[in-house]
This record gives sequence, structure tokens and C-alpha cells, in this order.
Amino acid sequence: MLERVRRQLDGVGQVVSCEDLVQLRALLLSSPNAPTPAVRPVPPGVEPCGLVTWGELVVDRVGQRVTWRGEVLPLTPTERELLTLLVGPPLAVWSYERLCVSALGGADTAALQSTIRRLRRRLRGLPGGPQVHTVRGIGYRLDPPPRRNHH
Repeated sequence: MLERVRRQLDGVGQVVSCEDLVQLRALLLSSPNAPTPAVRPVPPGVEPCGLVTWGELVVDRVGQRVTWRGEVLPLTPTERELLTLLVGPPLAVWSYERLCVSALGGADTAALQSTIRRLRRRLRGLPGGPQVHTVRGIGYRLDPPPRRNHH
């Protein structure tokens, strides 16, 4: 399994193996001098602004719209804000708590899960588009965008 994860990351970052969630949380929330894991929580105050892209997906935070291959996606403001955070730099794990505060104005995790479910449904129809992944016990993340082939 660990080798499969390394292949999927394909040099994007290092792979860190933990025995349980306690050890993983300690690693992710460790001191700034510790080695940076491939998956890390987003610190407070780091939120994307302006235009954010993920492959052919463009999130215009100022214009309040999201497009896929030039077509506007019909997202609610909350879904759009959630996607903006997940897509924007840094591409990392967003904790449940940070997403609740940043995208849902402090709503509970049940509201977050409901919004994630709706967002996943909307993104499912985008061939090659971003997919929201759950990082058990921590939060949500997206994969890096696909690499462009230059021939």
C-alpha cells in the first residue's frame, strides 16, 4: 500500500507513515522545525484570493464564479467558497475546523459534510476534474492538478 501511495504522489512530496491517528496528528501539528510532511494542515490566515486554478478549473473569488473549460459551474456560494479553499494554494489538507470557520462561518461539521457531499456530486461530472478526498480524522484535500503533456 505504501508503495502505491508513493507512485500516486509521483514526486509531489514525501510519504510519511504513522501507526495511528494520534501519531499522525502529532506529526501534522508539530513544530515548524520538523520535516514537512506531504500532507499538512493549512495554518490560520492562509487563504487564497483572486483567481485560483486547478487544471482547467478556474475559481474567480472576486467575480464569485467557478468555470470548468470555460463553462460556469452552478455552485452555491458555500460550495464555491469551499472549493476555493481546497483548490487554492497551498494545496494541502484543510482541517474540518478550519473549513467550518473559513467556508461556513463557524457551522458544525454536519453542515460541512453535507456541503462536501453536494460539492462532490457536482464535481463528479467533470471529466478529469478535481475530486474531494477525505483524510480520516483530519479533514479534506484535493489531488494536485493533472500534469500537462508538452509534446
